[in-house]
Amino acid sequence: MRQVAEAAGVSTATVSNVLNSPAIVAPETRRRVEEAMTRVGFVRNGAARQLRGIPSSVVGAVLLDLANPFYGEVSRGVEDRVTEAGCMLMLCSNDAQAAKEARHLQVLEEHGVRGILVAPAAARLDALASLAKRGTPVVLLDHPQEDIDLCAVTVDNVLGGRLAAQHVIELGHRRLAFLHSSLGARQSVQRREGIHQALHGAGLDPATALVEVDIPPPDVAGGADAALDAVFADPRPPTAVLCFNDIAALGVLRGLRRLGLAVPGEVSVVGYDDVQFAAELAPALTTIRQPKYELGRAAADLLLDETRPGHRHHEVLLRPVLVVRGSTAAAPPPSGSAS
Repeated sequence: MRQVAEAAGVSTATVSNVLNSPAIVAPETRRRVEEAMTRVGFVRNGAARQLRGIPSSVVGAVLLDLANPFYGEVSRGVEDRVTEAGCMLMLCSNDAQAAKEARHLQVLEEHGVRGILVAPAAARLDALASLAKRGTPVVLLDHPQEDIDLCAVTVDNVLGGRLAAQHVIELGHRRLAFLHSSLGARQSVQRREGIHQALHGAGLDPATALVEVDIPPPDVAGGADAALDAVFADPRPPTAVLCFNDIAALGVLRGLRRLGLAVPGEVSVVGYDDVQFAAELAPALTTIRQPKYELGRAAADLLLDETRPGHRHHEVLLRPVLVVRGSTAAAPPPSGSAS
């Protein structure tokens, strides 16, 4: 800092202000100091700053599946917000494995990150509550607060499942399939609840109107494709397939082509998330749009607010919407009936 001060012709206190409170330094002075930093090769010592009680500029995020484009769009929202705050984002994937998540959390805590956003893999959240009590702020991402005193941002999965099922029921479909996965077990359970609500609302019994299929990770698209052999071997095959995400829907579209079934003429398909490729498929995918970017940005907002005096934990609930495209249409007439 002394070298920078000499090169810029200012005091070390001014250099410190440029580093820590740039808004109070005149723009021309700040420019001279920043140019001097470049000339002398100054690199800020993050560990030393933390010893002086200055929060780290690194924010951690532990997400379920970084290979899923849904989390890519969520991460963009997080990164844009933390970058505005002068921080950087460190991303990790727990792959729905509690042990892997625990290791990531341990390493991030050891590095003294400013806080951690977590899409939890573990069924219990006690470890996250303990982490917060030890001084590392934690915000639940795509997960409700439930009975844990942490900030949380989530999307109404029950509503999303209900919207998907109501759409195909209104098109006349009376036999549905729901493809879900342990990769997003809690979300799948909630979307299943919404599907059941829609079926009950239409006077249909889920026990006879709904076929449920679990798709094992990691190859969700491949698993969804393979599962269709058993689903459509049933004497009463479904005329609409609801998928727990758009990657599974991609596999369903591929599998239906393999089976020689037309979409949407013979089978309608609904995805979930509305990731970037959904509109580019053939046919374009009807799906439930989650506010992915907003989800990440809102979670980052809460995390950054954790260090401010008077912060109180609360939950933000976002709403999904139905996006109708070419993969859904009116149910085909029953087999053997007049067209």
